[in-house]
Amino acid sequence: MRSLLSVTFFMAAASVLFGQEVTFTKDIAPIIYNKCAQCHRPNEIGPFPMTNYDEVKPWAPSIKYVTGIRYMPPWKADPEYSRFQGERFLSQAEIDLIAEWADNGAPYGNASEEPDLPEFPTGSQIGTPDLILHMAQAYEHHGGNEDEYRVFVLPTNLIQDKQISTLELRPGNSKILHHALFSYDNTGQARALDQADPKYGYDGFGGFGVDASLQNMFPGYVPGQKPIPFPDGLGQILPAGSDLLMQVHYGPTPFPADDSSTVNIFFKKEPVVRQVQNFIFLPFDPLITNGPFIMFPNTVRSFHCEFTTPLKISIFAIWPHAHLLNQDFEVYAIDAGGDTTNLIRIPDWDFNWQGSYNFKKYIILEPGTTIHVNATYDNTANNPSNPNSPPAFVTWGEKTTDEMLFLPISFVPYFPGDEDVVFDETATAVEDPELSFVNHFLGPIMPNPANDIAYLNFILEQPDHITLRVMDMQGNVVRDLANDEWMLAGAHTRQLELNQWPAGSYFVQMLGTNFTQARKMVVVK
Repeated sequence: MRSLLSVTFFMAAASVLFGQEVTFTKDIAPIIYNKCAQCHRPNEIGPFPMTNYDEVKPWAPSIKYVTGIRYMPPWKADPEYSRFQGERFLSQAEIDLIAEWADNGAPYGNASEEPDLPEFPTGSQIGTPDLILHMAQAYEHHGGNEDEYRVFVLPTNLIQDKQISTLELRPGNSKILHHALFSYDNTGQARALDQADPKYGYDGFGGFGVDASLQNMFPGYVPGQKPIPFPDGLGQILPAGSDLLMQVHYGPTPFPADDSSTVNIFFKKEPVVRQVQNFIFLPFDPLITNGPFIMFPNTVRSFHCEFTTPLKISIFAIWPHAHLLNQDFEVYAIDAGGDTTNLIRIPDWDFNWQGSYNFKKYIILEPGTTIHVNATYDNTANNPSNPNSPPAFVTWGEKTTDEMLFLPISFVPYFPGDEDVVFDETATAVEDPELSFVNHFLGPIMPNPANDIAYLNFILEQPDHITLRVMDMQGNVVRDLANDEWMLAGAHTRQLELNQWPAGSYFVQMLGTNFTQARKMVVVK
């Protein structure tokens, strides 16, 4: 990236010093083909194609304007704060080249200097999927300038568990489909909800309506984002016989409109040695420090959430999400020694361009590191994006006119060597010849929240020395359940008496040979 920017800057400087003409073939096509054509091509989200000179030239003045104000290409994360895979932002030198080219009549140049258009896959942004799931029928969004959240149950018909690399939504109607979240259900609860609703799918306002759905979330969809597969060695399980759940947000539209979307699923090709986990920041106790999450009319308010990790973790992706009142997002981590690690800053939030950001390398956080989330919301008439005129009372909700602070962070427990792993468009492998990995599994705490008794269920792939312990939100061990205890392969259950426990949130951690996993547990009174 740095060398490319240097070359581009030199080209811009040379054109000024020596009077060289800026042309499409020599200067502009490399920018357009690499930063714009991914979306601006047939059957993709861009409103017009940009795959050759004849398609680009009529739009030269518009391209100059939208790149000059940095509205296009859509990349909201501050590159001076942290860096990510698949960055689409333009350097100032590239923006200046586009402006000079447009001002001089958008000349074509020498045909021999034009680079080839990248080979884009058909029906996908990233390749040939292993499983394609279609909506069983078109769904009519009711219109009326109202939002609608709908969950569709897509049977996978898998006969064995599959490790997922990534998911890709192909929207049937991109004009109304604002974003989508994915999870799975293997209990039949979602099918029952679908069958009880007279229309296709069921009401998805507030979530998936299925137990543990947030714990099972897969990467979601927002317009214009290219799916990025999990790094080598990492995956998420889609169980045999499960149903994929697709929660779709249909944005406000004046008239009814149909959508029939498709989901491409990509399986892992290499062995998976670590399961991806997600920690989700929400603006509620105990994470929020200055709640409640409410915004009175004609006020600007900032909210702060924080969480201290009890484990050493390796973060690889972060997904900020908010609505129209949000102005900025900032996420950073401070370790026990006071050192700060920048995670993401979005100084100019745009509701239309949001999604997940994948780091260029693992961000490793030591136990006792506190992750801080700051987000500012402008509920005044000075905010041109404010959906209410005059400003109205706003609180948490999934409608466009409501507001959110929703921030999943994707991570895996740390393994030695994570410091040396650097990702690119196809991430490097996680390999260490001295390590052997096991597929133990710590199941969800049941029930959760719990009052008097909780049950810990876990499965060992092979006999192992196991440690089980409960920690508070600051990472302090409050109860040892097993200390390096030798256990046989198979299913195990431990009962936890909670009658004397203070109400609050805890983490149950299981450690074995080259294995660490944790589950959150909430105790209520």
